[in-house]
Amino acid sequence: MHSFLKAIGFDQMDSSKLRKILNLVVDEPNYMNSAKDSNGNEFIEISKDFGKSIGITICGSYSEDGKFETDYYYPYFQGSKITSEEYIDIEKRSDKESYAAVCDEIKVGVTLIFHLQNTAEYLKNKSIWEKKHKPKMYANISALSLDAKILFPINKSKKQIQKNEEITQNRNHLLAAAREGDEDAIESLTLEDIDMYSMLSRRIVNEDILSIVDSYFMPYGIESDQYSVLGEILNVCYTENEFTGHKICIMTVDTNNLIYDICVNEKDLLGEPLIGRRFKGTIWLQGSVKMKN
Repeated sequence: MHSFLKAIGFDQMDSSKLRKILNLVVDEPNYMNSAKDSNGNEFIEISKDFGKSIGITICGSYSEDGKFETDYYYPYFQGSKITSEEYIDIEKRSDKESYAAVCDEIKVGVTLIFHLQNTAEYLKNKSIWEKKHKPKMYANISALSLDAKILFPINKSKKQIQKNEEITQNRNHLLAAAREGDEDAIESLTLEDIDMYSMLSRRIVNEDILSIVDSYFMPYGIESDQYSVLGEILNVCYTENEFTGHKICIMTVDTNNLIYDICVNEKDLLGEPLIGRRFKGTIWLQGSVKMKN
């Protein structure tokens, strides 16, 4: 059973309930797409919405007798905005016809790896890209969370906010230059990291770490597409799982100027999410990749 089903409102599921839900997805899908997989076999992607922007996708193929055979399934949450326009590379996972998208996102300073939602669409376009040059793409990234806490914001003056924005912009320019091999930029970033470590070591003696660190985006555990994040909440809304009736909280979060949507079951949310407060938790990244016009 997929562990993140709970994030979209399916909890306390046994094998019988899960089978009933998966059969419903196959029998009454909202979306269906097909393509040829990496081995030239038929690949079918079936999705059903169970609420606004949330649902389950099943991937597999039809047997000779017309019965759908499931390869794998996963819960999905569709984000509302373009998250990244950096260069995106897409790699196939070794165990199944599932793909991970990879992009070096300057804003958070780490390589973003997320589960690809529109696999069939990618497989269709891949054959075109092999004949032509690979087009530029953008990513609509979203996240599911099972462990979420709401924190108060750090009290900052307008002058401090403006100064932080200038520091962030300067650091992004240095990161872009360092990525191109600029040795001066690499040296400047190294000195900045040393100064930051020194400042944290000095302040952590008398202050709580979450009153010093405003936001972060770090890999979490052994799964490549899971992260531990802290960021400012820009928007909050709610939807409902139409099958179970569970209330689902959807938050737009800003982490180091990376803006993305997070979906979490209200039962797993500690605290009241409000605009200006901060989200802290572990997330599973997923998203769709589109070609630029």
